[in-house]
Amino acid sequence: MFGCESWCWSSEFDYELYDYSEPEPFSLPSPLPHWPQGRGFATGRMCLGEIEVIQITKFESIWSCNLLHGKSKGVTFYRPAGIPDDFYCLGYYCQPNDQPLRGYVLVARDTVAKRLEDGCTQDSVLELPALRKPVNYSLVWNADSNKNGCGYIWFPNPPVGYKAMGFVVTDNLEEPRPEELRCVREDLTEACETCDRVLAMDSKLSQDQFQVWNLRPCKRGMLCSGVSVGTFFCSTYLDSDEELEVACLKNTDSSLHAMPNLNQIHALIEHFGPTVFFHPDEVYLPSSVQWFFKNGALLYHEDSENGEPIDYRGSNLPSGGENDSDFWIDLPNDEDARNHLKGGNIESAELYVHVKPALGGTFTDIAMWVFCPFNGPATIKIGLVSIAMNKIGQHVGDWEHFTLRVSNFTGELWQAYFSEHSGGRWVDASDLEFIAGNKPIVYSSKYGHSSYPHPGTYLQGSSKFDIGVRNDAARSKFCIDSSTKYQIVAAEYLGDGVISEPFWLQYMSDWGPTVVYDSRSELDKLIDRLPFFVRFSVENLFDLFPTQLYGEEGPTGPKEKDNWLGDERC
Repeated sequence: MFGCESWCWSSEFDYELYDYSEPEPFSLPSPLPHWPQGRGFATGRMCLGEIEVIQITKFESIWSCNLLHGKSKGVTFYRPAGIPDDFYCLGYYCQPNDQPLRGYVLVARDTVAKRLEDGCTQDSVLELPALRKPVNYSLVWNADSNKNGCGYIWFPNPPVGYKAMGFVVTDNLEEPRPEELRCVREDLTEACETCDRVLAMDSKLSQDQFQVWNLRPCKRGMLCSGVSVGTFFCSTYLDSDEELEVACLKNTDSSLHAMPNLNQIHALIEHFGPTVFFHPDEVYLPSSVQWFFKNGALLYHEDSENGEPIDYRGSNLPSGGENDSDFWIDLPNDEDARNHLKGGNIESAELYVHVKPALGGTFTDIAMWVFCPFNGPATIKIGLVSIAMNKIGQHVGDWEHFTLRVSNFTGELWQAYFSEHSGGRWVDASDLEFIAGNKPIVYSSKYGHSSYPHPGTYLQGSSKFDIGVRNDAARSKFCIDSSTKYQIVAAEYLGDGVISEPFWLQYMSDWGPTVVYDSRSELDKLIDRLPFFVRFSVENLFDLFPTQLYGEEGPTGPKEKDNWLGDERC
């Protein structure tokens, strides 16, 4: 897995080192409030069953490698600082030098062993404690620099039946002491995978490459128990089909006691709720679902030619089951009524909120859904030329969302997810724009309503050829303050009856009709505008654009999306 016993950068890597300044710690613009009282939310520690963990965000710098050449700016390796008595390190932290210091690692203690030390008795003899020291360490990589000193990365070899959670880094060749960290009993862990590569360095003498990644649980979603420790993984070889030597923690406490209660949820939304800005030229604005129903939206069935008016609560919509496309929602037949509905009604618009546990209940995901009655046609960008389409990309009923990820240890906003059509991306809180206190800004793109953290033009297609769907995002007078205009529609972990889900949330069929039209005729016009040396066949052009552009199909509602139960798609 690790490729070799030790790699020496000074002899094998074609990089130079330069002086650097350590990243400064990041903090939110405003202090956190005093959250309403509850059980375990924002108490600073969390019980995962046999293990209790604390989130450490203060670090001691051990060693930095800073690259003069290449895209990477280098990284710094950190030891967690200020570990309380009776708690133990599980691994070290690493992050790029061109970002604010913003991360965490979990430290742990064995709650069962602690109870025994305090004089509590058990019926059975404690044979295998939750935490044990490693047997010894293996040196997996080292580097030498006149300016930055030496760096050594060690893998802790766990006892039989235990798993390592991360690596140890030193600035000398002396093997770390076993007391430096703890390994975790295997049944209290879950498999993890690499994500977000932090560092990559090529070798002059071989095709191998030393790489450093962040880690996350393989299985993620509101029903999953994997807990990210915050450590890193490094190797000169990585087989995607091979299980990593390190693992993440597993939350075996099904009570999810660190999740916020209803009062705390409202306080979180009121404190962190973003302001959503729509483009100044937007003509397809959002509305509330009730406004959409009241103003003429119709329910159709494949066996009937005439649509049925929908009760403003959605009580006459079919509920449950799967989307078999037997039902769909459409605009009224009258042209004026159709155009009225297409334009939306931003005064009535509100954010529909789904609150759920993330990463084994160590974080809370606050998914905020916005509804627009109509998604406008796309604009295709070809180099410096932008061409507005007549039909490509348009559809009735548009559900888009963004998600706030909040630490259940502190109640701090950690990340925000921005949904961008068929995918999206997580953005650290340090890279968000804030409009008032700790409330971020979300920019909704013109006509398509995908979400972005900053204003600008975003291309969905081929950046290599500068051809794709253009998404423009900018601030305007059209905006929604989600900290005041929201409705909590689901929070399953609170239990039955705490949140009354609206009728329309149970509607699993299409929120718009399926219309297939000739995209080829519109794309033929594009080909004629292309310079000769970048002309493509129509088939090749199709490969550059999202598949949803080639027909008009209304989306399903929030509960039919993969991220309702699962993690966000990136």
